[in-house]
Amino acid sequence: MNPVFKMLEYLREDVRCVKERDPAARGTLEVLLLYPGLHAIWAYRIAHYFQNRHRYFIARAISQRAARTTGIEIHPAATIGHRFFIDHGHGVVIGETTEIGDDVTMYQGATLGGTGKDKGKRHPTIGNNVMIGAGAKVLGPFRVGDNSNVAAGAVVLDEIPDNCTAVGVPAIVVRRDGVRVDNLDQIHIPNPVKLELDSIRREIQALEDRLTKEGEK
Repeated sequence: MNPVFKMLEYLREDVRCVKERDPAARGTLEVLLLYPGLHAIWAYRIAHYFQNRHRYFIARAISQRAARTTGIEIHPAATIGHRFFIDHGHGVVIGETTEIGDDVTMYQGATLGGTGKDKGKRHPTIGNNVMIGAGAKVLGPFRVGDNSNVAAGAVVLDEIPDNCTAVGVPAIVVRRDGVRVDNLDQIHIPNPVKLELDSIRREIQALEDRLTKEGEK
C-alpha cells in the first residue's frame, strides 16, 4: 500500500476507535480538535515515518514538539499497531523499543519503559486488545499477552500471559481466563519499603555480630 494511503487509513481508524471507546466523545469534530491523545498518536505516526527513513532529527523534533503540547511522549522508533487509544493521556511515556499490538488502550500516567539494565530491546511488547490502567508502569523487555489488563498503579516487572489481569507492586496475576487465581488480601498487603528496611536491618545485625565475634578472638 502507498505510504500516504496507509497513513490516512491509520488516522481514520484512530478517530473511530476514540469515538467507540470514549463515552464522553460527542462527535468527530470534537475528537479531531480536542483530544491530546489522538494528536500525540498522529504526531507519532508522522515521526515514525521519518524514523524509518533514517531522518532521525526530524523524527525526534516532531516527537518532542508533540510531547510539549500534549504531555505524552512517544519515541518515534516505537512500533504501534492499529486503533491505539490514549485516554486523557498526560504523563504517558512509551520507550524506543516498545512494541504495541492492535486495539490497545492506555490511560494517563502509564509508562512502557525500561529498567536501565538491558541493552538493545529494553522496553515491553504489548499484545493485542490490552488495557494499561492509569499510572501503571510496565518496565522491561518482556511481553504482556493478548486480552490482558494491567490495573491502575500496577508495576509490572515480569511477563504476563494472555487473558490475565495483573495488579499490585510488583504486579501479580490475580485473574486468568476469567477465573481468580490468587488469594490476594487487598487490605493487608505487605509494605515493600518496610520489608526492604527489615532485610537491611537483619544484614546490619549479622555484620555487627560477626565483628563482635572477631573482636573477641
